[in-house]
Amino acid sequence: MSRRGTAEKRTAKSDPIFRNRLVNMVVNRIMKDGKKSLAYQILYRAVKKIQQKTETNPLLVLRQAIRRE
Repeated sequence: MSRRGTAEKRTAKSDPIFRNRLVNMVVNRIMKDGKKSLAYQILYRAVKKIQQKTETNPLLVLRQAIRRE
C-alpha cells in the first residue's frame, strides 16, 4: 500500500475544433509514439470524408460507430 495520497481523477479535455471530449479520447487512442498532431490530422480527414459521404453530423456517426448502434 502506497504512503502517498491517491491521484485525483482528471476529466478528458476537449479537442480544439469540435470541442468534444469523445474526439479527444479517440485521438488519444489513435496516437502513436506521442504524435498527437498526426492523430488529429488522421481523425479530421476521416470526419471530413464522413461529412461528404453521408451529409449528416459526423460526430453523431462517430458516436454511433463507437457505441455500435
